[in-house]
Amino acid sequence: MTTITTITTASELADYYIWFANDVGSYLSNHKLQKLLYYAQAWYLAFEDTPLFEEDFEAWVHGPTIPTLFYEYKEQFGFKPILKEVEKPEFPEDVQEFLDDLSKDYLFRDAYELELMVRREDPWIKARGELPKDEPSHAIISKESMKEYYKTRVIEEE
Repeated sequence: MTTITTITTASELADYYIWFANDVGSYLSNHKLQKLLYYAQAWYLAFEDTPLFEEDFEAWVHGPTIPTLFYEYKEQFGFKPILKEVEKPEFPEDVQEFLDDLSKDYLFRDAYELELMVRREDPWIKARGELPKDEPSHAIISKESMKEYYKTRVIEEE
């Protein structure tokens, strides 16, 4: 069995997005944060064939969610913006460039737009199976399904 080394943790990446949102004066909710984490993981898997972080997403009603992080921020901030001062996490230069590029594409979209986007994509749809769209689910969205789906999107865009 091979061990995959990850670059960071979901919590550290969340700190990056919180720092970035603070830096540019953008609103960041828990809901939006979950989608940003998802897209970072998905696109990194597609480009690098390895995950950014180990944690898995569940196929919740409002899109991919890392439950432990969701509940941590819900407890602290409810459904209000995540307002906390964080230090900018340090990442390898290539990872930082990847995150900066991704942030330009996704950070300025609102949470609902991001939710609509992920709910139309195969990894979330497949993980939920035949469940109605408003039915709670703890089904894991596999990293493999994310990698496969987003790799096809990379090819389409090239």
